[in-house]
Amino acid sequence: SRWLYSRAMFPLAEFLRGLAVQSIEEVAEARKIIFDAIVYYRKVKNKGVVAVFQSDRFDSYSNFARIGDASMGGKGRGLAFLDLISKRNEEFFDYDTTQIVIPKTVVICTDKFDEFMEKNNLYDIAYSEELTDEEILNHFLEAKIPDDVWADLRAFVNVIDTPIAVRSSSLLEDAHYQPFAGVYSTYMVPNNKDDVKSTLMKLGEAIKAVYASVYYSGSRSYMTATKNVISREKMAVVLQEVCGKAYGDRFYPSFSGVARSLNYYPIGDEKPEDGVVNVALGLGKYIVDGGQTLRFSPKHPHNILQTSSLEFALNETQTYFSALDISADTFKPLVDDGFNLHRIHVRDAEKDGTLKYIASTFDPYDQIIRDGLYEGGRKVITFANILEHDVFPLADIIDKVLKVGEREMGRPVEVEFAVNLDYEKNEQNRFYLLQIRPIVDPNKAIDEDLTLVPQEKTLITSKQALGNGILEDIYDVLYVKKGMFNPSNNQLIAYGIDKYNKQMLKENRPYILIGPGRWGSSDTWLGIPVKWPHITGAKVIVEAGETSYHIDPSQGTHFFQNLTSCGSAYLTVDSYDEEECFNEDFLETLEVIEENKYLKWVRSSTPLVAKVDGKKKRAVILK
Repeated sequence: SRWLYSRAMFPLAEFLRGLAVQSIEEVAEARKIIFDAIVYYRKVKNKGVVAVFQSDRFDSYSNFARIGDASMGGKGRGLAFLDLISKRNEEFFDYDTTQIVIPKTVVICTDKFDEFMEKNNLYDIAYSEELTDEEILNHFLEAKIPDDVWADLRAFVNVIDTPIAVRSSSLLEDAHYQPFAGVYSTYMVPNNKDDVKSTLMKLGEAIKAVYASVYYSGSRSYMTATKNVISREKMAVVLQEVCGKAYGDRFYPSFSGVARSLNYYPIGDEKPEDGVVNVALGLGKYIVDGGQTLRFSPKHPHNILQTSSLEFALNETQTYFSALDISADTFKPLVDDGFNLHRIHVRDAEKDGTLKYIASTFDPYDQIIRDGLYEGGRKVITFANILEHDVFPLADIIDKVLKVGEREMGRPVEVEFAVNLDYEKNEQNRFYLLQIRPIVDPNKAIDEDLTLVPQEKTLITSKQALGNGILEDIYDVLYVKKGMFNPSNNQLIAYGIDKYNKQMLKENRPYILIGPGRWGSSDTWLGIPVKWPHITGAKVIVEAGETSYHIDPSQGTHFFQNLTSCGSAYLTVDSYDEEECFNEDFLETLEVIEENKYLKWVRSSTPLVAKVDGKKKRAVILK
């Protein structure tokens, strides 16, 4: 301890000062205690620090470093921010069996991008509008990475035991006011520890491919749409260990997810500020690409829509997942950055042992889903043992991460994560924070009190609204005529809606759909049995109108997955509540485009502006 005091390592010295070695037999144990203490001290000391990369000092206890002196880009800054907040917030150390960390990370800063572009004379190729994405990529792959970067990459590869994720981190990515996520490429590079030279070559190819993705046609279009200039964009590159384990020739984590601190589609007792999470077995690329996930609120982990009925659970479960192919000897990046990811059926994960805590088994004889794995029967991804039986504190960890992230960033956030479970002892679980960004809503924000809008100015006033934003380009309304809602009519009404929906889609006319009862209910006594494809053109769906008996609002649960992915608004009007209204007489004054016995399609000469305040669940549609 005196030796450590003299070198200003006070926390270590204080810890070791209280230990005493009584006999020669205890020396080995004392040595291990000292060694473990130094390792822990180094890890904690490195956490939250962005070190300058030094190839002779970067080792298995290093956590975050940068190569270069310029910007680390949006993703790099976000990771550095995550590393810092995971160190300074004590809530992250509450779990005995789980570490909350960021993966080992090195960022190649934007000055190395500038050097790469200039030394290889790539700007003429990059700005050319005649070249295809594939041609641009090939030119970049033929270019050379600066020599000093190669030496640093070799030191990094020598320390990493897992495959390496090569991720874009541009200046514009994760900007606070523009959604620039998912525009550029991310490549997964297999890591052959027996052939470091081969891994290095693959890593270099992936870095050049990420640089090339700045100039693809999709990136250019996005630049134009967001009023940015491509010549001002610069790319940093994030190199990270991939979270997961190898199972034969495939590599993947126990599960991945995306969490948001604001949920505009709450159900039941949920509140918008309770947040929402989407989780899935395997790599997060599956989620980003729109795969089937399990959706829940971290404050209400037992309230899961997808497992609310047997039919829903079987239809809405994940059936395949993404894993990295680590068997291939060659690595030539393609414009599609998922070229070396396997699409694997969930049943194959059972052989890997990775369904242990996240799957349930469907018993076809008793027509029931049982929590856990049993012989025979279809495996359903329910996360039941985690969310219902707390085998792993997922909901609690995400709740803390979202609270801390929102507090530290000063606004609602979105967090990407991956988890490696310890299937043997459940003692060495790892929760990896992969990215944090502010939530950017493509719709205009609501900055007014909608309760002050007088009902005589509105077509609809609702205090049971899902969604968020202002929709200003709607002129058309399709509604069920008064007195036509009837179990014997409702199937015919659904056919009519499908017909008009196709017409409006063809004419590119978004519309408001209004009708009594529960939209999408398979029970014609409760609502009109439309399926989502029948109403895809509806930007606002409203449950309103007179019925001969009282029907509790469905809150859009039948369309929940589609509502959230399409960003449609869902409003419910209770005819028994004086604070809500549906001014059907106003619709009678509008131009009739088409009608049948049950439905009327009308058009306004001026836009019918819909304003939805997702935080307060209030909405109005102005006349």
